[in-house]
Amino acid sequence: MNEVFSYLTHHQIEYLCHHHEAVFTCEDAEKLTHDIPWLWAKNLFLRNKKKDRVFLVILGSDTKADLKKFGEIVGEKKLSFGSPELLMETLKITPWSVSVFCLIHDPNARVEVFIDQKMYEAPIVNFHPNDNTASLEITNEMFHKYLKTLPHQIEVVDL
Repeated sequence: MNEVFSYLTHHQIEYLCHHHEAVFTCEDAEKLTHDIPWLWAKNLFLRNKKKDRVFLVILGSDTKADLKKFGEIVGEKKLSFGSPELLMETLKITPWSVSVFCLIHDPNARVEVFIDQKMYEAPIVNFHPNDNTASLEITNEMFHKYLKTLPHQIEVVDL
């Protein structure tokens, strides 16, 4: 968590940190942190059948994840969730703590990043700081500033 705080501070990205009990689902987060403004992020770590492409898909917690539609967007017929081992290898994170902030551990941009348009345009978004016992509240302006610090090509899509 401290590495995320350090990264954001270094890049002059402002945020508010909310500490809470560990959450494992979007529903848990919403119940526990109902006083924090929306939009909550749902982060999906996916891979293709050949295991030669890895994706981080970021969408609002209220958006249904349609893997078939996403597969059509990226030209892949079969997608599945990446294993904990692949997650650790690519983003240096364990399950339940995946967020846009894991991308700081992917300097070679191996992970392909897709953000739902609703999430990309939301006035305020919330992400774990790579630890599910806290949430970072960040404005749209600061979120976009953070994305520009990454080596990844960010694709904004309608999911």
